Amino acid sequence: MARQIRVILTDDIDGSEGAQTVEFALAGKNYSIDLNETNRKKLETALAPFIEKADKVSRGRTQRRSSSSSARSGNTSAVRSWARGEGYEVSDRGRVPAHIVEAYEAAH
Repeated sequence: MARQIRVILTDDIDGSEGAQTVEFALAGKNYSIDLNETNRKKLETALAPFIEKADKVSRGRTQRRSSSSSARSGNTSAVRSWARGEGYEVSDRGRVPAHIVEAYEAAH
């Protein structure tokens, strides 16, 4: 039996169909909203004077600030190994929780 599943994004402001997800950050918090083209342009127009005067920050810079030096250096396998030896539960894949990385760095 064949199935067809459709996901229809609706605008979070007015409920219309045909929206696209727009992501932005403000005051250190990341946001995601589904907007149609008209509302996306309204958002961009409202933010334009601020964006024009702002300094652009690359994602790499933001990630470095929020992640630890061990995670940045690709040393996650050492962190995972140490964490397991210390009794922490840590997955084999994905991001190592910040509190575990901080404990690792404090111990080394």
